[in-house]
Amino acid sequence: METVMINWVYVIILFILGFITYQRKSLDFFGSAIMILMGIVIIFSAGANWLLLILLFLVLSLFATKYSRKYKLSLGEFEGRRTSKNVISNGVVACFMAAFGGYYLPFVGGFIGAIATATADTLASEIGVLDPHPRLITTFQMVDPGTNGAVSTLGTCIGIVGAGVIGIAAYFFGVIGNPLSAIVVSVISGTIGCFMDSILGALFENRHLITNEHVNLIATIVGAIVGIILI
Repeated sequence: METVMINWVYVIILFILGFITYQRKSLDFFGSAIMILMGIVIIFSAGANWLLLILLFLVLSLFATKYSRKYKLSLGEFEGRRTSKNVISNGVVACFMAAFGGYYLPFVGGFIGAIATATADTLASEIGVLDPHPRLITTFQMVDPGTNGAVSTLGTCIGIVGAGVIGIAAYFFGVIGNPLSAIVVSVISGTIGCFMDSILGALFENRHLITNEHVNLIATIVGAIVGIILI
């Protein structure tokens, strides 16, 4: 009974966070609503500690998006308010993994892998755009910052760090009991998923065959699969 009451407290907090992200124009109305819905699913299927990992990703991504806003605006690379499509493409895989993580243990690795990928990709994109010398991942030719499929030293490093933070947090939040496993799963799956995002961007998104949301979704699926295998 106490656990149920605590979970409802987290639901209330979730609604408050949804309102704040909408008011601060970080997410649109439907984006905030879907974030809340996914959060509720995670709370009552896996637990509030799993939700904390999702919220950590949200905080890191919002910070990275707002970082050097003026410079990104000058490049035409400031994304601004994110939509429901962004929330779904980055979070639906992790939500699914959390929903069934209690029934199939490897899905814990899938959950961490999906979030690590989303975090690594977001940080690599939002912070990596500040590196003036990115290269296309498929040809290694120098391209303009913000080009789909571009990679850089700064973006790669910050992406790996972001994935590692997710692993450390997963251990401290009690999602996984072994700290070494948490870091290994998050860093490897997050890095592979992030590079897959760049490859898809270079091969397909640049040719307008798929959208950025499709790229993000496929990348988190890959990250989740790697996490399941590693766990």
